Amino acid sequence: MRSSCYGAPRMAETLTITAMGAQGDGLADHDGRTVYVPGTLPGESVRATVGSGRAHDVEILIPAAERVPPPCPHFGDCGGCSVQHWADAPYQTWKRQLVVDALGRQGIDADVADLVRGTPATRRRATFSVLRRPEGVQLGFQRAGSHAVVDIAECHVVDPVLVKARGALKALAKAVLPVMKASAKPASMTVTVTRTGLDVAVAGDFALTEPARRAAIGIALKANLARLTARGEVLAETRKPLVSFNGIAVALPPGGFIQATADAEAAMRDQVCGHMQGAKSVADLFSGCGTFALPLARFARVHAVEGDRTSLAALDAGWRAATGQKLRRVTTERRDLFMRPVTAKELDGFDGLVFDPPRAGAEAQAHQIAASRVGRVAAVSCNPLTLARDLAILTAGGHRIVSITPIDQFLWSPHVETVALLAR
Repeated sequence: MRSSCYGAPRMAETLTITAMGAQGDGLADHDGRTVYVPGTLPGESVRATVGSGRAHDVEILIPAAERVPPPCPHFGDCGGCSVQHWADAPYQTWKRQLVVDALGRQGIDADVADLVRGTPATRRRATFSVLRRPEGVQLGFQRAGSHAVVDIAECHVVDPVLVKARGALKALAKAVLPVMKASAKPASMTVTVTRTGLDVAVAGDFALTEPARRAAIGIALKANLARLTARGEVLAETRKPLVSFNGIAVALPPGGFIQATADAEAAMRDQVCGHMQGAKSVADLFSGCGTFALPLARFARVHAVEGDRTSLAALDAGWRAATGQKLRRVTTERRDLFMRPVTAKELDGFDGLVFDPPRAGAEAQAHQIAASRVGRVAAVSCNPLTLARDLAILTAGGHRIVSITPIDQFLWSPHVETVALLAR
């Protein structure tokens, strides 16, 4: 029994889980209101204390037939995964339905393909939360709704190379970070598996002292990291961290973005490039380092637009270095597409267009695409809600949805990648 904020005891209640929420929590009705019940599945009966719309101290009374043993011992404590306890078939159905529901809220009735399945232990890029306490370093993922870091000893989502590097990453954190107060916000450590080794970038609210700098460089060299960056400063780079976009090598800039898994990237690329076949000129908006621009250059001229200077420089260098691959011309333009979207008049010169914005989507840019004469459009998104909003703008402007494919790039989480293909 727990006390409420008003001092009255909070009694455990029996709840029935009626559905799965969009964030991977079970949903139950309590006094006419929806309660979010973590770690539960539809059809289950549970006992829990309820406060502020969430259930705590959950005890499963009657488990669902679809409940399975989670593979990871950290599940339920670590905030990285929310649905490891669900059988694969209903999990896939739920994840596809997230896209269907988002489209429905915008009045879009379109066929959504089956979910392209994710694979455990393949995530090549992960951002770990890091705390340095007097008793040692905690490195892992944050507990849901908290700054507490669950110090993971294993992970069934990330590439095993990242788990094996845990000792070196902790040593780096100890060298770079000061001892932090209990209330401190964790620093972050983004680690990417590249063809030439690990690329590590540490970020957070800390000052980098000269002794810390020297110690970190020594650890990076001993661990044979490709590169170590702290607060934007490259401390050590023994070799360029190289990634490959459909066989075209690119040196990843510090903090550069690539898709979380190679399989998901390939599925997205196949959809996009297949839709653009026959186009002579393609605009790639929010192009990053060239995930789509460089493969598209195998058959079309590409104009890549991106706000980050270092990403564009990496894309351009990768195109210029691929001299034996017979790529078509790729031009680049640095531009803040949120503040200054490419206009409909500018877009009229292209046969096809790809856009892959951040989670906020591309509302302003979508209006310009809708007003243009571009015949083929590929929209790539990690957020079904903003994707649906942008698709509503495009369909209102005369584009027809050809296909929508959800891709499970973020396994056992509520996050889903989607590729939508449209034509006039």
